[in-house]
Amino acid sequence: MFSDRRSRGAYCAAVLITILKLPLDMPPPESPSLTTPKGLNLFTGLADYVRRCQTFEGGISAKPGVEAHGAYAFCALGCLAILDAPHRIFSRYLDMPRLISWLSSRQYAPEGGLSGRTNKLVDGCYSHWVGGCWPLIEAAIHGPTILASTGTPSSGVEDLYSREGLVRYILCCGQDQTKRGGMRDKPYQPSDAYHTCYVLSGLSSAQHITRILSSDEDGMFPPWTYEVLPHISEAQVYNEEDRVSPTDPVYVIPEDRRKDIMSYFSSRPGF
Repeated sequence: MFSDRRSRGAYCAAVLITILKLPLDMPPPESPSLTTPKGLNLFTGLADYVRRCQTFEGGISAKPGVEAHGAYAFCALGCLAILDAPHRIFSRYLDMPRLISWLSSRQYAPEGGLSGRTNKLVDGCYSHWVGGCWPLIEAAIHGPTILASTGTPSSGVEDLYSREGLVRYILCCGQDQTKRGGMRDKPYQPSDAYHTCYVLSGLSSAQHITRILSSDEDGMFPPWTYEVLPHISEAQVYNEEDRVSPTDPVYVIPEDRRKDIMSYFSSRPGF
């Protein structure tokens, strides 16, 4: 269905279709001589398209055959996480060891920030586009958790990237210290709304840990549910009052707002 689209467009479409509870079925053809293949819907072929976007480096590109890019990695993982639970679908369509290796290479020292492509400088917005991939990957690796949440902040969780390094970059380099305020790409750049949004989103993902909840050892909620808890470690480099609110790892909005939106449109069939 999305074979002629970029993975970013596919992600935007998948988010809108699911959060607005739009019908997945294809509309009837305009011409009576045309027929819609049985079983075809708006998500048909999406997962396979994402698979073809993975490059030889291990990253994910906008479309098959072009350079891997951090923003498209998040969009691709978001698409797959909408289609099925991460622990089931990621390894089915992606070479996860290569993807993890590529994402790990996007974090530089000594900056601690993230870049979007090979041999590019760090940029604050990739705190989300690359940093936002890690909650989904970690949820996929650890799999579902029995529904017995204690709400206890996480501790002793093995990280796949340096949360401390990313948080240090955001707090030390990502804030515009002038009267303008806001967040920015890097120290010599001015702040803007785009970077303010995605730097704060990246800060949220670095300050929290995501896990998938299940109703029993084998089953999942329909749809699968994520629990986002504070990440606590001895290397924490910020005060608790500087912890930002958690967000849904796929839709990147507060979880309660996502639920409210979906509930609203679920009650209005035919929208």
